[in-house]
Amino acid sequence: MFIPASFFGAVIGLAALGLGWRVAARVWHLPPLIAEAICGVAFVVWLLLLVLYARKWIVAREEAWAEIEHPVQCCFVALIFTASLLIAAVLVPYQMMAAKVVYWAFTPTSLLFAAWRFGGLWRGGRDNVTTTSALYLPLVGSPLVACGVGAGAFGWHDLGCVLFGMGVLPWLALESVILNRLLNAAPMIPPLRPTLGIQLAPPAVSCGAYLSLTSGVPDTVALLLFGYALLQALFLLRLSSWIAEGGVSMAFWGFSFGISALGADAARFADRGATGGWDWIAPLVFGLANVSILLLVLNSVRLLLAGRALPPPLLPR
Repeated sequence: MFIPASFFGAVIGLAALGLGWRVAARVWHLPPLIAEAICGVAFVVWLLLLVLYARKWIVAREEAWAEIEHPVQCCFVALIFTASLLIAAVLVPYQMMAAKVVYWAFTPTSLLFAAWRFGGLWRGGRDNVTTTSALYLPLVGSPLVACGVGAGAFGWHDLGCVLFGMGVLPWLALESVILNRLLNAAPMIPPLRPTLGIQLAPPAVSCGAYLSLTSGVPDTVALLLFGYALLQALFLLRLSSWIAEGGVSMAFWGFSFGISALGADAARFADRGATGGWDWIAPLVFGLANVSILLLVLNSVRLLLAGRALPPPLLPR
């Protein structure tokens, strides 16, 4: 059995939460050690998953190729790049040069992967049933995270603006495609339903990226993005029992990208002096994000101990 690329969603959730805690520690005078502990766990998990994923390519190359060619699972390969970009931000306080090396190793490759895998879909022939929110991952998630890290951690504002355009505009285009599938096609089969959790990520991550490109009190655009992310969270809450009908699995880490980003956004709003109720909205949203990630961690531990964490292979044995 070999790990799927979707497992890198755990790195994203933990790293984004840890980066949010760095802001929260400064704003609300919380112990900085908590932030660094979470970031440390994210780094260790990232290294472990990189080794296991590389082993998959060495020992079971056919299975790895099947994942890349799968109409749904191929999108999760982008999580490897996105997770690595967040790890670059984690490394900044400790080793700036290493952080930049990781950033430049995974930013161009993430864009090349998106162009290769998603660009190929323009030829058509795709079954509408396989259209899920996972489509956001290569085309939206990686550029937006690269924008946030590049502009926020390294101060590369112009590069951040270019990457912001690469991420936000495809999000707006894909949103209608995905909503059309959800509204007009057959209901998603239970194993695919956790991919809906990714719906929360584009507005939440866009908000964080936009904050990295701006300064001062969060403006109207930041508030609009945050508000749309909250709306997506309400939709997902409404559908939670339906999404979980197939059982709770490691696939639910797909929720963590948006959840952690939303919590980090709230902390940054407070840090940047947002007014009008943010003195209680920000800690509430940040607290709920922490509870959600904790539940995902506990569920993952339960699945690992029960030997049910790994999904079945894509290719028959």
